Amino acid sequence: MPTPENTYALILAGGSGTRFWPLSRDAKPKQLIDLFGDGTLLEHAIRRLEGLVPLENILILTNEKQAAGVRANAPMLPPGNVFAEPAKRDTAPAVALGIGLVAARNPEAVMLVIPADQLIRDTDAYQEVMRDALSAAEQSDGLVTIGIQPTWPCPSYGYIERGDSANIAGLQHAPHEVKRFREKPSPEVAEEFLRQGGFTWNAGMFVWSLPTVIGQLAKHAPELATFIGELKNSPDLLATVAEKFPLLPARSIDYALMENADRVLNIEATFDWDDVGSWISVAKYLKVYGTENHANDEITELDSQNNIIFNARPGSRIALLGVDDLIIVQTEDSLLVANRHQADAIKNLSPLLPKELL
Repeated sequence: MPTPENTYALILAGGSGTRFWPLSRDAKPKQLIDLFGDGTLLEHAIRRLEGLVPLENILILTNEKQAAGVRANAPMLPPGNVFAEPAKRDTAPAVALGIGLVAARNPEAVMLVIPADQLIRDTDAYQEVMRDALSAAEQSDGLVTIGIQPTWPCPSYGYIERGDSANIAGLQHAPHEVKRFREKPSPEVAEEFLRQGGFTWNAGMFVWSLPTVIGQLAKHAPELATFIGELKNSPDLLATVAEKFPLLPARSIDYALMENADRVLNIEATFDWDDVGSWISVAKYLKVYGTENHANDEITELDSQNNIIFNARPGSRIALLGVDDLIIVQTEDSLLVANRHQADAIKNLSPLLPKELL
């Protein structure tokens, strides 16, 4: 494993606040909300790195609207380690910006790239996997991905098809060569993936050495490699970001790099993982009242079942009578009542809402 001074982490903490409205807003998306009563998902992401990556080597990338909230959630980091993108540009430019920021500090670094909005409870198992991923990235010429073992044929995730084991000594978790990335499949194709075996969900977690990833970008996405070089050599880093970043093409890191890279390795996670993609996901971690009514606070219920209730208005009480399959979310200024079977469609309310509630 690389030495602590050569180990960096980039936490991607942007995104919108539409799926968890009205609790989430543009300036306060999922990763900045305390959904489970033990801190925000961003706070969890930082804590999981303790002992693995020095605090001064943890960088967070967000956007202008969310920068203040991110800084409030990350007081343990140096203020200069939180960066706001000057424009919305998908994950490839964002990751390139993170690589450039690290390269300006340490061009020989090995770095993790992780999302801020995933729920992972088993920190010990997480760090074991990440240590092996860092070692694999340091010892090989591959870009390392962390895969999640599929538990059901989900059509909403990308998949990674694994090949033979990679010959890298000294690791507890053997990496496999990646055959190819598979985009979000139909339910039927996802079922076939599970029947075949050898597939993991693509969790959007990457590990690589800077020389390897910059070399691969120079080959497969030269405009991103050029941008990284400009950051690395810039006398005014923030000015260069402001000038150059908005000009980069908006593409995902999978399309721009991972699907084309010469060598990609995959380590299957042995830790728990949940992308907490909707209120349905959150419900699994809330207390149960009556017949499968999941709530974050005390409720009164009668003849009601399979409801999800999140009350963020202190001192108020939510009571249910004869209702089933609802999502009810109450905040100081808004109330959502939705059919739980349309949880993924809550984001479609955004264009219809007053701007002051977004």
